[in-house]
Amino acid sequence: MRSRVRIRSRLYPAGSLVLALAAAGSVLAGTAAPASAAGSPARADLRADVNRDGRVDLGGDSDTSGEDGWSVGRGALVLPNIDDDTKRCPVSGPGGRPLTDAKLAACNDATDKKVNGGADASDLARVRSVPMPGLPADAKGSLKLTTGGKHAHLFLKRSGKWVLVTSTTRLTAAELRSGAEFGVEATDVVRDTAKWDGRVVVQLTVTSGARATTSDSVTLRVAPLLTQHHLQNTQQVMVTEVQGEGPYSRLQQKFVKELAKEVKKAGVTTPLVKFTKYADPWAQDFVEPAYVSMTGPGGKRQVMRVMLRSAQPDRDAGRELFEKVRGRDVGVVQVTDRAEPDDWSLNSMGNLETIPPYAHGGRSFPAGRIIQGWRKDSGARTSKVMSTLLKSQGMQDPLLLDTSWLGVGHVDEFVQFLPADTPRGWRIGIADPQAGLRLLRDAKSAGHGRTKMFSVPGRSDTPAPKETIDQALADRHLVADNEMAARRIAANLEILKRETGVTDDEVVRVPALYTRDSEAAADSGQEVPVPRLTRMGADADLVGALKDRGQQKWLAGNPAAPRTVTTSAYVPGAVNGVLLGRDRYLAPRQWGPVIDGKDIFTEAVGAVYRRVGLKVSYIDDWYTYHLGMGEVHCGTNTLRDASAAWWR
Repeated sequence: MRSRVRIRSRLYPAGSLVLALAAAGSVLAGTAAPASAAGSPARADLRADVNRDGRVDLGGDSDTSGEDGWSVGRGALVLPNIDDDTKRCPVSGPGGRPLTDAKLAACNDATDKKVNGGADASDLARVRSVPMPGLPADAKGSLKLTTGGKHAHLFLKRSGKWVLVTSTTRLTAAELRSGAEFGVEATDVVRDTAKWDGRVVVQLTVTSGARATTSDSVTLRVAPLLTQHHLQNTQQVMVTEVQGEGPYSRLQQKFVKELAKEVKKAGVTTPLVKFTKYADPWAQDFVEPAYVSMTGPGGKRQVMRVMLRSAQPDRDAGRELFEKVRGRDVGVVQVTDRAEPDDWSLNSMGNLETIPPYAHGGRSFPAGRIIQGWRKDSGARTSKVMSTLLKSQGMQDPLLLDTSWLGVGHVDEFVQFLPADTPRGWRIGIADPQAGLRLLRDAKSAGHGRTKMFSVPGRSDTPAPKETIDQALADRHLVADNEMAARRIAANLEILKRETGVTDDEVVRVPALYTRDSEAAADSGQEVPVPRLTRMGADADLVGALKDRGQQKWLAGNPAAPRTVTTSAYVPGAVNGVLLGRDRYLAPRQWGPVIDGKDIFTEAVGAVYRRVGLKVSYIDDWYTYHLGMGEVHCGTNTLRDASAAWWR
């Protein structure tokens, strides 16, 4: 961190400047300076909102200490102005032809070097010059971005309008005497600190006559791109609504209707955002809602949502973020490298979740910390360009968890974070396969072994699954695979406890069961699908969804990669649900064994969540998401309240 001592860059010390201006014909003696400039009427003095209160302090020193540096807690912020406040950016080409991904991303409010109305002006970081009332008539000022000039625009407010500052722009003596107002916008988020660290330095130089010069500069940094966490209240829910009249489409449309009811019951009154164009039902996977923010004029937080598109260049659903969602105070960022080999599924955003704010072990994460899965068994990781972008924000250093044992490989399949009335403010929710096995064993011991494992009804074209508790426990893989899953989950939980300081008392263990979805054939090493999902009711449409979500694309491109048994949820994964409010949780309907009129998994799951203060409701996702290796969380997304200051 740089020193907070105020450093001025100028050619002449203050005493020499007085002599130089006097020689140039300036009469400083007897010139009354306003209180805001008292004591230094002839020195260039730029100020920015260093203390982040939404006001540029010209009279005091609240915005002077540290103005040439930047830290998490102090320093002027500038927004990456990548939204589209007036919806001017095209979403199609001539004749309605689709634009390329690059062209969709090439337009935003920072690409036209204009201030597009009042909403766009609100996205500008303000910089002001302290009035210099004693300047002579021949004085003039020039402005320059000495750092970050390729990544920012500087505007001057002149006669009530914002004009772009160029190399030929000059401030008049009158403007310098009264003090000028400037606006700064960054043209992008920080993507790689090796190329740009986000700093923008504005310099004002004032000259009078041939020799008299004074200058000052102030440093701003682009606001970090931050992902949401579960202590931020849900404001809106997003979901794909698959169009058409086919069997899957009708089921999925029914899910959307039920989701809307549950969201409203939870007190979220804003209508659903529905993706309708690309029929990708996994709304959690092609986008991660994020945000940037600063304090705007008047002290109100200026928040811009940034939809972070998954680093999957062949996933067209992400295009709808530009075509439909981008607009006022909503931008989109995409990062792709088509030449980079990667695990396609790991790059889905269901594999990016955020630990709520915490401090532990000498490290502090006031905006929370990202977790992502990687395949420790094979070494496969998420895209380097995405990882570089996330790390470059300098705030939420991603923590890696091992998801080798999962076919899809997403962290949301086994871990979640829940609000809590505790000093920490949150708990970890973790899937517990041992608890799931105990439920089955207890039922068998009580004489219910012949009860159907699943109570889900069949469809006209798909019979209901007939497997019993006895058959499930007799399966040569089920017990071994869940014991393996329990070990893997326990190892990941130890990582989370070590990094965050969470204790066992702060862990919510939610009954779960997993089943292998593929295994390596011993003789060939090729990935062989296991027919269990078919026995559970999967039809051709859902088998296709399974292939789209799993690791098969990566395995096909990496034949030498080590193979391992991988699993997905057997009973719908309860931790893979949606937190709709601090006390409202929407879980996938369990469809477990019904004994004495009660679903034993629903009863056990509900009891666990109720003990930690959550009201649980359930939504049926069996045929729409569960059999495609996902749950309600995988099929939805949330926009959360990001108005709180992330730097505190």
